[in-house]
Amino acid sequence: VQLQASGGGLVQAGGSLRLSCAASGHTFSSYAMGWFRQAPGKEREFVARISRSGGATYYADSVKGRFTISRDNAKNTVYLQMNSLKPEDSAAYYCAADERLGYNPDYAQTTPYRYWGQGTLVTVSS
Repeated sequence: VQLQASGGGLVQAGGSLRLSCAASGHTFSSYAMGWFRQAPGKEREFVARISRSGGATYYADSVKGRFTISRDNAKNTVYLQMNSLKPEDSAAYYCAADERLGYNPDYAQTTPYRYWGQGTLVTVSS
C-alpha cells in the first residue's frame, strides 16, 4: 500500500489542523492505521492509532483530548484532527499501516507498521 500524507502547515498555538493520509494500492480497510511524529533530534513517537473498522482508537497521553483519529474506508483515507495545538506538537507527522489482524499491544511501537507515508510538517508558533 502507498501512503500520502498532507495537511501540515504553520499554525499559532491554540489553533487547529487536520491531517489526511490517502492510501492506494491495496484494500485500505485491511489495515489498522497509525499516526506518528518526529521532531528534529528526537525519536519518532506514537500519536494515535485506529482499527481497521474504525471502532477502536488509541492515543498517546500527550495528545489525548486534543487530537482525534478517524478514517473513511470508502475514501481510503485516515485523518488526524488536531485541536488546541501547542508548540511542542511541532514535528513531521507520518501515517503508517499495520497489516496484522486483531488487537496488538505493541501498537505504539514503529516496528509493527510495514508501510509509511512521506511525512507532513506541522509547525506551531507560540
